Amino acid sequence: MVGASHLGRQFVPSLRLFSTIETFSRNKFNNTCYFNSCRRFSKSNNQNMKFIQFAYNNKPEKPCVGLLNGDNVVDLNQADSSLPSSFLEILKNGLLDKVKRMQISSLPTVPLSSVTLAAPIQGMDKVICIGLNYKDHCEEQNLPVPEVPIFFSKFPSCVIGPNDSVMLRTKVTKCVDYEAELTVVIGKKASDVQAEDAYNYVAGYTVAQDISARDWQKQRNGGQFLLGKAMDTFCPIGPCIVTGDELGDPQSLSIQCSLNGVRKQKSNTNQLVHKIPDAIARLSSVMTLYPGDIILTGTPGGVGMYRNPPEYLKPGDLIETEIEKIGVLTTRVEQF
Repeated sequence: MVGASHLGRQFVPSLRLFSTIETFSRNKFNNTCYFNSCRRFSKSNNQNMKFIQFAYNNKPEKPCVGLLNGDNVVDLNQADSSLPSSFLEILKNGLLDKVKRMQISSLPTVPLSSVTLAAPIQGMDKVICIGLNYKDHCEEQNLPVPEVPIFFSKFPSCVIGPNDSVMLRTKVTKCVDYEAELTVVIGKKASDVQAEDAYNYVAGYTVAQDISARDWQKQRNGGQFLLGKAMDTFCPIGPCIVTGDELGDPQSLSIQCSLNGVRKQKSNTNQLVHKIPDAIARLSSVMTLYPGDIILTGTPGGVGMYRNPPEYLKPGDLIETEIEKIGVLTTRVEQF
């Protein structure tokens, strides 16, 4: 169960997109030029747009979709029985704006302690990740920043929620690492999207761990990332999805990760090498992104592999991953 003590560690009041200033940059992948969006923000009229998926403790078989409201939960399915019981179906059916128009503050709530949180979105078409996308992560490896984003994938079946554990196959790998990541949730079908329009296709943001078996990532699969990144349970996400107008600027957020109470990673999303609009533009130039697809935007420095000596996960560990204005994702590590 995700305790209220973690979910209560929220940050400053919500912000909302107010206006856009255009800034010039160069598109690395086709050598053309475009304009990136820099944003100014004002306070949002939408409060507590922090989407969750959950089940009541006394009805664990019944999935629900709702909103976090401090230490309480708004059950959106109880408030409007016509709404789907998953966040993915809300996106697929174009109902996000309908929820935003609801008078959330007037809806009844239930205590957070009476429910169990699941992953805030599941069943997506794609889980895409970006490698070497923080300046400080490149520096700890003595590598230059990549000229273009390095994409790889996990499987949707890797996704787990706040009450699920990373399961270590210790007979297969003993080099499993943590990676704190800001994660983008695509809100509507996106194909050949220009960078200046990219935020219009984002539903919100969540916290993720790009759990990685370094031996399989680096040596045991011919240098190809897939098997080291896509083992069962290797993509914890949560505890909620915060909409863009609630979050404000996603590229100015503190991000940190602690292992067993000791902080291992601490950075800011302003360290991203390839920004979110660029990533969406590049991906959508070669594939269609669908509602619910998630993009893990990279991890900052401080991962276990590059510590001296290296520090890898073991059964019994507790990972706490925190991103400003979103919250804390708590992940336990167990033996498979």
